[in-house]
Amino acid sequence: MGTEVKGLIPGLRFIRRFKTLPEHSAKHVGSGDVEVLSTPSMIAFMEEASRLVVEDKLPHGFTTVGTLVNVRHLAAAPLGDEVEIRGILLSVDGRRLTFWVEAWWRDKKIGQGVHERTIVN
Repeated sequence: MGTEVKGLIPGLRFIRRFKTLPEHSAKHVGSGDVEVLSTPSMIAFMEEASRLVVEDKLPHGFTTVGTLVNVRHLAAAPLGDEVEIRGILLSVDGRRLTFWVEAWWRDKKIGQGVHERTIVN
């Protein structure tokens, strides 16, 4: 694979929705004592949304792995509702992909930050 992948250009935007289930709670994952969306689960949603947007643009046999997360969890979101992940591919540097990602619950931003993924085979 060369350093350029067709379709992976900065500015690529995406939106993915995830239902918040009991297994996504802070209490369930051990990051707190409350039944709200946990920070680790919010980050997992951000990673999954970023992975999915590039998956079909990679050559056969290639995938991406998360290599950096720098995210702030700004507000709580209840279980049993949807969280929307909005993102943009900021840069492509060889195999390194850098994203800006945001998590939204209804009209409230609940998280934001930078996520990097590396293309591997």
